[in-house]
Amino acid sequence: MREVRVDQNALIKVRELYESVMASACHGLFAREGAILGAEIAQEALGDQEHYFQRATELMIKLGWVESVEFRTDRVVVKGSIEAVDGQGVTCHRLRGMLRELYERKSSTRVNCLEEECAGNGKEACVFRIQAA
Repeated sequence: MREVRVDQNALIKVRELYESVMASACHGLFAREGAILGAEIAQEALGDQEHYFQRATELMIKLGWVESVEFRTDRVVVKGSIEAVDGQGVTCHRLRGMLRELYERKSSTRVNCLEEECAGNGKEACVFRIQAA
């Protein structure tokens, strides 16, 4: 399988393009895109059930989506999200979809994932709340 690299600047330009046409309606599309990417990470991480979230963390860092991620039962704390851009507001829509998918694959139940804090708003980290759907 072939791979491509997309840098942070390209992700920003794509988000801005979609927002210029669809406003915030495109954020759900980005979350679905993240879910597709998260499904691939989950598939690989599920090979080691005991260390699922540790493996998912390693893969997310390796793929360049985050610099660090801390999975908790109902919350995820992410530092260095490639989608977080200073002064741009809440922008980690793909990551939100990715995290939701990772939790759903692990628990086999539907969950909601909401970004409560974003480094794009000047916060130290992006914080996502995980709750039953």
